Amino acid sequence: MGWDWFSDPDYWASRLVFQRMLAAVYLIAFLVALNQFRALLGTRGLLPIPKFVARVPFRRAPSVFRWHYSDRFFAVVAGAGAVVSAALVAGVSDSAPVWVSLLVWALPWVLYQSIVNVGQIWYSFGWESLLLETGFLAIFLGPAGMAPPVPVLWLLLWLLFRVEFGAGMIKLRGDRCWRDLTCLYYHHETQPMPGPLSWYFHHLPKPLHKVEVLASHFTQLVVPFALFAPQPVAGIAAAIMIVTQLWLIVSGNFSWLNLLTITIAVSALDSHIMAFSRPDLTEPPRWYRIVVLVVAALVLALSYRPARNLVSRGQLMNYSFDRLHLVNTYGAFGSISRIRHEIVFEGTDDVELTPATAWSEYEFKGKPGNPHRRPRQVAPYHLRLDWMLWFVPLSFRYGESWLERLAEKLLTADHAMLKLMRHDPFNGERPTFVRAQLFRYRFTTRAERRATGDWWVRRPVEPALDARRLGADGAAVAAD
Repeated sequence: MGWDWFSDPDYWASRLVFQRMLAAVYLIAFLVALNQFRALLGTRGLLPIPKFVARVPFRRAPSVFRWHYSDRFFAVVAGAGAVVSAALVAGVSDSAPVWVSLLVWALPWVLYQSIVNVGQIWYSFGWESLLLETGFLAIFLGPAGMAPPVPVLWLLLWLLFRVEFGAGMIKLRGDRCWRDLTCLYYHHETQPMPGPLSWYFHHLPKPLHKVEVLASHFTQLVVPFALFAPQPVAGIAAAIMIVTQLWLIVSGNFSWLNLLTITIAVSALDSHIMAFSRPDLTEPPRWYRIVVLVVAALVLALSYRPARNLVSRGQLMNYSFDRLHLVNTYGAFGSISRIRHEIVFEGTDDVELTPATAWSEYEFKGKPGNPHRRPRQVAPYHLRLDWMLWFVPLSFRYGESWLERLAEKLLTADHAMLKLMRHDPFNGERPTFVRAQLFRYRFTTRAERRATGDWWVRRPVEPALDARRLGADGAAVAAD
């Protein structure tokens, strides 16, 4: 069978693995939305969707929730996305006609787009846009009975290049510690959500930390250019990126960012690496070729500003230039925190506040709390509230629209909110007062860990939110 420039059967297996992995990421994303939306975005959530759509025009945030919103409808949308994603993981579209494959892969993209565009700060992370951009390209990859279209494969390479090279450039332009190779003296300890091995990574010898940074620079600033080389060079470049992303997975929790980057890199592996037998493949229909070429032209046109951003001194990271997140900029950790601060919420059921008042601590599922508790492996799941609470000590403007509201939810023992907690010290009952304290955290030394069994050492710094109680109108007010 002869093949023209449009299709390449050597990527049949990698396309199949890519689609399965992407569907799994979609499934995780929809389950996260289903589990967390009531507390964060529901009608009685911290930042309700109905209030958002009432003040923001459609052109700025297109979404199916423009036409109707209720908590039940959101659950239906997220649940439908999860069902379709699970079906795609199982390969239900593999033997479908081309037009059916297009429609089935478009469905989770439309549904998740609708969630992200009304998700406000809870959906402001770079991996949301990355999932949408990847998901858009996946619509046009075609079913398993047809050879993968080369234009879409090249667009996936372009996406992977921007993810890696953008992350490398923001580091070089950002914190000086990336240039003197010392950033990982701090990062494993101060990253948003350390994992179960982060303590050990932090205590690696400093020369190894410098090797880590050098390896990161090599992978992000040199290797991406090899993606556009002939095989097997391009596949080797993608494999290096996959190994680097696996390293990041075991050293911290970054939601599905690393898994999704690995997924994109898989699409660059041809039959030299993905040596699987394939069935007889059909030629793509003419209308499909035209659609793919139009989409490729659109993506290339929209790539102008993201490409210019890569070489700009004022480089933006994790920014979308279009409302549908079709072509975006990426990057992370242009600056590194040297000191870790955490906000700790506490409550009491005392009737009055006195110097002898005993305060009990709320525990979150992912962020550091009790110093004796080992950091958890959370990724690729995403604990949105925990992540945003990491940002607040960096600048309290991150929490100005919802931090007070969170205290109110704790005062009312809101069931949806307490589901996002690891431990409620009041077992579902209402506390009388709630406050938030700012603590300085650091990993224990090896000697401290042997002596105490603790993973963290912490000390109070200052109040983050003075004591609150419920007012007559049911809102949180300052304690007398």
